[in-house]
Amino acid sequence: MNQDRTDTVLPVAIIGAGPSGLAAAAELGRRGVRATILESSAHLAAGWRYQYDHLRLHTTRELSNLPGMPIPRSYGRWVARDDMVRYLEEYAHRNALDIRLNTPVEHVRRNGSGWQLGTPEGPLAASAVVIATGLNRTPHLPDWPGAETFPGSLVHSARYQNPAPYEGHSVLVVGAGNSGAEIAVALARNGAHRVWWSVRTPPNIIPPAADRWQRMGILVDKLPTPAADFLTTTFERVCLPDLTSRGLPRPDEGLYTRARRDELNPVHDRGLVDEIRRDRVRPVTTVAAIDGPQVHLTDRSRIRPDSIIAATGYATDLEKLLGPAPLLSPRGLPTVRGSRTSPQAPDLYFIGFTNHPSGHLRYAGLEARAVAKAVHRRREHGVDTAPARSTTTGRIPPRTPESTFTPPSEESTSR
Repeated sequence: MNQDRTDTVLPVAIIGAGPSGLAAAAELGRRGVRATILESSAHLAAGWRYQYDHLRLHTTRELSNLPGMPIPRSYGRWVARDDMVRYLEEYAHRNALDIRLNTPVEHVRRNGSGWQLGTPEGPLAASAVVIATGLNRTPHLPDWPGAETFPGSLVHSARYQNPAPYEGHSVLVVGAGNSGAEIAVALARNGAHRVWWSVRTPPNIIPPAADRWQRMGILVDKLPTPAADFLTTTFERVCLPDLTSRGLPRPDEGLYTRARRDELNPVHDRGLVDEIRRDRVRPVTTVAAIDGPQVHLTDRSRIRPDSIIAATGYATDLEKLLGPAPLLSPRGLPTVRGSRTSPQAPDLYFIGFTNHPSGHLRYAGLEARAVAKAVHRRREHGVDTAPARSTTTGRIPPRTPESTFTPPSEESTSR
């Protein structure tokens, strides 16, 4: 029987050794607060390490570093997957972070004035917990009627590595996010016979000069949503052609409406528009059902792909971790994030769960710094760390009316 290890209380336990968890531990360390990162896999940065080979950052190097350490200039403007992993490993080394690999946390429960974390080796106790497992936890594969009858390869994009196995194949890529778009382009440019791209709702597309868009996202973040939509939509329409005749109409809603309400990222154009114009990537409607080798689409058309790649997103699985706690929205996302904590769960923080128009990594760094300040202040002074202010106009609002989510202060900029 495993010994109860709650007699040794960790000052702060951080769940997840991705960018958000590493940044939080480093920021806590700078304030003299010891933090231990618990990582379920055998390596840190697992979310990056096991992605497809041609993945690159969607935000520029200069605006994507974690607090306290710039990404090397030699990695280029758009940092590749392997370079990003190398950067995160060096970040952990320079900050002398305490990381326990192969230590999955199965549940988090309130225990008196602290927290108990269940692990396969026995429970751990912590005064405060930072959950940084992120948005891309468990692959979500739609339950398409008849999917079991498909004779070809049907995989989630989490299992896709590169276009080589699909050379000469007709491939249906499902999903209107960046992964789906990038995979479709890679297939079209590397020998796939035909590529269909299944889109439920036409995405907002960012032109190739994405560095300007990221800086614009920082500048317009404080504007009301209609004004932010107007500016970004105008720029989008000036820079990109209308692809309606190619099967991809312009989106009905603006970039900031969708970002703030649904936290949906725009698609970065890395050759997508050109491949659609050349008819090498063909937008189609969503999958209604699968009947053997045929895929029935919602517009009643049918296609016969050799393979299907489902870039259909992930689940956070926070329900399994937290149990019946009133901390999650109907979509399984934390309703309180950053430096704020819920009255039902003091000293429990969530970072890395926000898709922000100014860049996920930049925003995760801001959250990490804000959480570190809050934890340090609470330990030093025993005060309530939730700021007494409401969400300001122009920032991402809560998903649900009961949410008390307030983003970190923009006064804390990346170093």
